[in-house]
Amino acid sequence: MIKIRFITLLILCLICFFKTIEAYALEDEIQVYDDTINAKGVFGVEMHTNTTLGGAPTTPNPGELSNLHQLRNTYELSYGIDGHFEAGLYLPIVHEAQGPTEFAGPRIRMKWIGKAAPDGGSFYGFNVELSDVKYQFEAQQQAIEMRPIMGFRNADWLVAFNPVLDYTSRPGYRQDGPIFSPQLKVGRTVAKGIQAGFEFYGDMGPVVQPLYMYQQGNTLFAVVDFDRGPWVFNAGVGRGFNSYADGWTVKTIIEIPHDWLQ
Repeated sequence: MIKIRFITLLILCLICFFKTIEAYALEDEIQVYDDTINAKGVFGVEMHTNTTLGGAPTTPNPGELSNLHQLRNTYELSYGIDGHFEAGLYLPIVHEAQGPTEFAGPRIRMKWIGKAAPDGGSFYGFNVELSDVKYQFEAQQQAIEMRPIMGFRNADWLVAFNPVLDYTSRPGYRQDGPIFSPQLKVGRTVAKGIQAGFEFYGDMGPVVQPLYMYQQGNTLFAVVDFDRGPWVFNAGVGRGFNSYADGWTVKTIIEIPHDWLQ
């Protein structure tokens, strides 16, 4: 009965949150952070793959490519420093719909998890990311992302919330201050090692002058998380709407088994 109610709630959320999305950024990583972190001295490798099947063929920024029909593969390398800190490097490769395959530019991050909850309970942390992306993929290019991490988990549920702030350091793009992009993940255990749920990605605009509701970029993914060793992966399908929106987007995040890295 609980699972039926959850599936019904998920469908209602999909209907209610199918609003607008202004996707003017490279969608190389579509992920809500929880308290997952590498143990001390442990390397990790993940492959983020996604493609946008529908949406606008152009963006309002001259010279910036649309996400439409791109295939984006991002390799994430991570290293656990001491059980609370983890360093990461993103290497996004973009296969353009009618063009070359290009390295979009690096992103580096440092994640701190102050409290993890592997056995249940609340968790919190913080992630800082610096990026230097080519202009044709993100007009603002150099940016700083500040991502608080908070949430709760138990045997049946995972709730993770990231109230993200993005700030570009490039002149001409920083006058409006940080952009508020809240992200939410809710997952329900449906079988051993398997969760189903949704991930919400918002774009509320500048903190000092938020966008009107009809201008905000919002999208929702229906997702499944599989964690039955050695395989760990996330897969989802999402959509957003407006005149410059990404349409249907399909994504996967696959974790390379640690045994393969030894």
